[in-house]
Amino acid sequence: MKRVLAALGAALLCASGGAALVAPAVDQALVESDAMPAKLSAFGLFRGNDPKTPSTGIGYTLRAPLFSDYTDKHRFVSIPAGKKAKVGSDGVIEFPVGTVLVKSFGWSDVNDGRPVETRLLIRRASGWTALPYIWDADGKDATLALGGRRVPVAFKSPDGEAHSIRYAVPNKNQCKECHSLGGEIVPIGPKARNFILDPAASDKLRSLYFENPAGLKPSMPQWDDPKSGSVADRARAYLDVNCAHCHNPAGSASNSGLFLRWTDDPAGVNYGIGKRPTAAGRGSGGMEFAIAPGEPDHSFLIYRLESTDPGIAMPEVGRSTVHREGAALLRQWIAEMPKASH
Repeated sequence: MKRVLAALGAALLCASGGAALVAPAVDQALVESDAMPAKLSAFGLFRGNDPKTPSTGIGYTLRAPLFSDYTDKHRFVSIPAGKKAKVGSDGVIEFPVGTVLVKSFGWSDVNDGRPVETRLLIRRASGWTALPYIWDADGKDATLALGGRRVPVAFKSPDGEAHSIRYAVPNKNQCKECHSLGGEIVPIGPKARNFILDPAASDKLRSLYFENPAGLKPSMPQWDDPKSGSVADRARAYLDVNCAHCHNPAGSASNSGLFLRWTDDPAGVNYGIGKRPTAAGRGSGGMEFAIAPGEPDHSFLIYRLESTDPGIAMPEVGRSTVHREGAALLRQWIAEMPKASH
């Protein structure tokens, strides 16, 4: 990520106090059209088609990122000249038409760190459009993959364990499934509570792209940092980012009655505590409750999180491996809950 942020700085030339910018290479007319170009390079988002060198924009990270098979993710946002994003009073970031959220996925020990795929989320006049691109074998460009694809990958997780998987690049419909809110496609991660602009960016650069950058307050705990919050707070932050984009009253899993937003949903039955399965099926593993207080081994939320079976695993898309560290945090959270009296 440091290389990406440094490249962003290199893309911005300063003059007379640093206010002037190089004319961006982004084809803004193409961005705002309904086109879905076959090659990622058509948008001009990268300098020399180098995925680690954005042509314009500002880098960002997330306080609590979505787990995606231990991939390293490089993110930046391109906002058209003369327009700015705004942080709403509800903490939702309002991006103007012409914005592109760019996220590349890869592993440091695969293909010399080159990404496997880059996903675009484009704000057009008709709404958000999701486009997945898979990088070609020579690493010089990426090809549109509306139908998704399985890419064989071998990598090591942070604990040194070797993995060999068929990494799933989502198809366009799967992108919509996860990014759906009230039937509309929306960004998942970029919310004020979870959004961190490049810390090396100057105040002028921040103000160039955001109307009120001070409104970006990453208050959400970092799930793997005990100093950032209690076990319960970090567990809820993890569920918010990994599950709540579907499990909310307006999400694609609204009919489940299981709502897992960080602070918007009370930690009761609808949060899964003492909640019985909505429908019969393999997903419950024969267990009575999504979360059985004090009993992680009898909580089907854990059962599904630790499964890679397509008929059982949750989230349903976006991973082919088990996030052991995340599951361990949730196990600890449930184990520390007082057992229900019978």
